[in-house]
Amino acid sequence: MPNPSLVVPDVLPPMRALVKAVNSVGVPLQTLVLIHLRVSQINGRTVHLPMKQKEFEEAGEEDHRLPLVETWREQTCFTDAERSVLALAEAATRINDRVDPVSDEVWDEAARHWNEVQLAAVVLHIGLVNLWNRVNVATKQEAVDWRVNPKKWTPMTSRLTAAQ
Repeated sequence: MPNPSLVVPDVLPPMRALVKAVNSVGVPLQTLVLIHLRVSQINGRTVHLPMKQKEFEEAGEEDHRLPLVETWREQTCFTDAERSVLALAEAATRINDRVDPVSDEVWDEAARHWNEVQLAAVVLHIGLVNLWNRVNVATKQEAVDWRVNPKKWTPMTSRLTAAQ
């Protein structure tokens, strides 16, 4: 089956509008990319990352930290603000078998780094990535090739229409 967002009439435009809104409130695209990658990893969604210097150069990818996202807690290259939303992304994605998946500690740390609108956008972004992951896994969509430049990052919804 093709991606359901391309099958059900009138679904893709509001999804694209949500992505555009999330991208417009001042959360750096690079941060949104980190969140997208981490949520996808948690969901078992295969993501092909550049791993060698040459692959980064060929892809135009400038963030050499991407292969480290899965181990962000052990790395020193992520800012406190990035760490706060990576922790939030993990908590909001791993909600099964937990009474309080997003603890006050996780929430308060994120709120310390982001204003209310930005934090709302991050929460919506986490939800959207989870939605796309589940849709893509259920319909066996091809794995994502992460070789995009974060400064010119194109949301998945935009890349979907180009694939038609």
